[in-house]
Amino acid sequence: MKFITTITAILGLAAAGAVHAAPSVIVDTAYVQAAMQRGAIIWDTRSAGEYKMGHLPGAVNIGEIGKTLRDDNSEDYLPQEQVEKLLGDAGIDPSKEIVVYGAKGNPFVYFGYFTATYFGGRNAHVYHGGVEDWKTAGQAFSTDAAKLAPLQLHLKADSSVAVSTGEVVKSLKKRNVQIVDVRTAKEYSGEDIRAIRGGHIPGAVNIPFEQNWVDPDTPKKLAKKLVANKDGLALKPVEQLKALYAKLDPGKETIVYCQSGVRASETASVLQNLGFKKVKVYDSSWLGYGNTLSAPAEDVSFFNVGALNGKIAALENHIEALEELIVATKTAKQ
Repeated sequence: MKFITTITAILGLAAAGAVHAAPSVIVDTAYVQAAMQRGAIIWDTRSAGEYKMGHLPGAVNIGEIGKTLRDDNSEDYLPQEQVEKLLGDAGIDPSKEIVVYGAKGNPFVYFGYFTATYFGGRNAHVYHGGVEDWKTAGQAFSTDAAKLAPLQLHLKADSSVAVSTGEVVKSLKKRNVQIVDVRTAKEYSGEDIRAIRGGHIPGAVNIPFEQNWVDPDTPKKLAKKLVANKDGLALKPVEQLKALYAKLDPGKETIVYCQSGVRASETASVLQNLGFKKVKVYDSSWLGYGNTLSAPAEDVSFFNVGALNGKIAALENHIEALEELIVATKTAKQ
């Protein structure tokens, strides 16, 4: 009887552990509701204007994250003391439980998650469905600006979740490292140049981050009004995501990059959710790598300043011609 009692107790503890197991990186509406009840920090990464129009109750906001925390030119983080002040003034403590959200499918939400983990957070989560799923679930929104107690933060960057340009170059000689390029096919091939040169990191596998979505063409369809909602921006089911990344080894160190680290943050989070253990974001991404001419690259193409100036001049002439036509038309009517 004592043996049976002991086994029962062990099974009970195991069941309890399953119930309270560490949640996924990417969470749903029910998790967000429970997190609110626990007093978790809810971080709205949208612009101040969107936040004022309606946000999840209790959510805090420091403005559009991509513009608030990053340098406009390099698209890297602002100096750390500035980041500490921005987060600290808003009461966003990376060491606490944080749920980051914004518009459904917006990769900048994942950049918020990366920010939390990069500065030491171990209990941060992404609400991928964001405001759209919250609304669909019939949950209430608030227009009252939430205020958390300000903090004096002293953050420390975690090198285990990010890599530098130098580290990426060194990794090219390592067999236990795989690199994923989540940009578009044209960026990868060097046809679409967004730095001094185009191309990709040698050996990188190209899987555009939009492939994580149920319908990768949803943004185009929304622009053309072919669909009325963002349902297509939902993440694919787990089995489909596993198939998408089937050629990658979950046991290897995985470096993910894009143009400036934002799109890479989404794919990195998806890979973590699938069980990849050593996922790192190359935050400077191609903007840093492409502008480092000593770094080896494939499918290299260079930015043609002369051709760009020619296109600008042609556009200016076209605008001038249109302005003259408008003036002439108005004169004729008089």
